[in-house]
Amino acid sequence: WFILQYMSGFGNEHVSEDPRCPGALPEGQNNPQVCPYGLYAEQLSGSAFTCPRPTNKRSWLYRILPSVCHKPFKPLKEGHLTHDWDEVEPDPNQLRWKPFEIPKAPQNKLDFVSGLHTLCGAGEPRARNGIAVHIFVCNTSMLNRCLYNSDGDFLIVPQQGKLLITTEFGKMLVEPNEICVIQQGMRFSVEVFGETRGYILEVYGAHFELPDLGPIGANGLANPRDFLVPVAWYEDRQVPGGYTVISKYQGKLFAAQQDFSPFNVVAWHGNYTPYKYHLEKFMVINSVAFDHADPSIFTVLTAKSTRPGVALADFVIFPPRWGVANNTFRPPYYHRNCMSEFMGLIKGHYEAKEEGFQPGGGSLHSMMTPHGPDADCFEKASKAKLEPERVAEGTMAFMFESSLSLAITKWGLQTSNCLDKNYYKCWEPLKRHFNPKCK
Repeated sequence: WFILQYMSGFGNEHVSEDPRCPGALPEGQNNPQVCPYGLYAEQLSGSAFTCPRPTNKRSWLYRILPSVCHKPFKPLKEGHLTHDWDEVEPDPNQLRWKPFEIPKAPQNKLDFVSGLHTLCGAGEPRARNGIAVHIFVCNTSMLNRCLYNSDGDFLIVPQQGKLLITTEFGKMLVEPNEICVIQQGMRFSVEVFGETRGYILEVYGAHFELPDLGPIGANGLANPRDFLVPVAWYEDRQVPGGYTVISKYQGKLFAAQQDFSPFNVVAWHGNYTPYKYHLEKFMVINSVAFDHADPSIFTVLTAKSTRPGVALADFVIFPPRWGVANNTFRPPYYHRNCMSEFMGLIKGHYEAKEEGFQPGGGSLHSMMTPHGPDADCFEKASKAKLEPERVAEGTMAFMFESSLSLAITKWGLQTSNCLDKNYYKCWEPLKRHFNPKCK
């Protein structure tokens, strides 16, 4: 009977109840002495109680049994999930990875949790300040188990294969060229339909928000109405053999058993929810006169640091658009940055490096490490006839940018066996064009 439905709006106060139980939401109060249908009231807080109203995040869930009904948590093997940033020596080089390999199901069954691999990161979940970049590769659905992240928020970017994500708030289908955010503490389970791969930006200590628009005005970039929130859906399912609830806590995994599905929320209301967004909805802003605007104009979501104007992490995309600038080198400029830049590719070819940078792979340009277009791109763009042209048609590249200096894990540098050790060679053919006699 269930058809996937969504409510629209970023950070809205939403209200939802499963149509099988009309009137499940209490009227006029959050926590009545007896809830409709004999439900339990439970609040999920995503911010301190005392936060200013614009940043105060919480939702009330009305469930068949409260989430406290479980056996004690016990350590669970983490596999390649880590927040140990001292596994290997720091590496300041330009780094690029070939597409991360997805294991074949009969040989090695991996679901979303067992398929998590930490690539790089910085900071400390216990201190509530930091980020991590993970790669997920999986080939089987999560069965009678769910995950919640006590450390922070997951921004999930599927690259191959769609994800049917069941949450306490309802279900979301997230396909390549869409993203979703599962915020701190929200329980979710991921169903896949074959070999599946993607990227995750995890943020400790801040939530994602829409960037301020400044002189752009009231509209543009990612518009609030294009963010979608699931509607209430519950299952009243007993699991006598045990349902496993996995907690990511202080960088490690723990598992607890319970006898019922955690997706037993009949109704909910609040502004602290999971959500998804289609990247094709992004309203691109760009230069229409001369020069190349900074990539900050492509920011979809930002997680602010305590320093004004400096992000703990930004999620930036490079969507199809028109290039019309006059007398301008149009591709990304050569750059050394006080921020860390991890890039991934969902589909197509990235304009600055059409060879070598592949969908399902990635690159990391660390703090003050120089980077920019390869030699072939520079020569072509320097001689191109500057007419209006479509840029990045049929592609979607993205960037996780952070003010933190990111450390690479042992899996990223060695175990994954995907590091492209010839990456630096793409700049070696760059020629000297200097002529002191020619201005």
